[in-house]
Amino acid sequence: MFNLTKKYPELLDLAHYSNDRQRNEVLKAIYERDIEDNLSFKFRGKRIYPIKDDGVFEMARELMHLTCKEIEEEGMKHRVFDSHRSRRLHWIKPHMEEITGENDVEVFSIIERNQKNRMDITRTYIYNKPQKYVIVLEPQVRCGNAYYLLTAYYLDENYGEKLMKKKLKKRLQEVL
Repeated sequence: MFNLTKKYPELLDLAHYSNDRQRNEVLKAIYERDIEDNLSFKFRGKRIYPIKDDGVFEMARELMHLTCKEIEEEGMKHRVFDSHRSRRLHWIKPHMEEITGENDVEVFSIIERNQKNRMDITRTYIYNKPQKYVIVLEPQVRCGNAYYLLTAYYLDENYGEKLMKKKLKKRLQEVL
């Protein structure tokens, strides 16, 4: 379990695990330590909760969003293991605590169109430019003092940084 001692900006070493079960156990342990069991898991004083599914906090679904990416095959969307996301799972906590030591981290909120629900939603992004790393939060509208953690990912696609620049141009005046 040497991966539990890794610190930002080190990457987790996942290649040496002989099977998916071992790898997933390590990722789950990091997730539980940094997020699920972390009573002080907050961003700028606001508590962070996992995504809700049918009104219930779903930890397994949250871990999947943080370690897998969505792909489309034969017209069907499903999630597959993403080593880029997974190797950076332990980066979420230092970004929430704003202790990365990076000078070029942009924190901003924007209003985006949710195509699935056909409505506008507000999202808050933590964009670490040097590391090409993004964390996406959704401010809780009702209480105003909490977030949902939607996902976190590495910008490994060619269009990723260009897309983030577009989002930055649409940023709101204040971070919600």
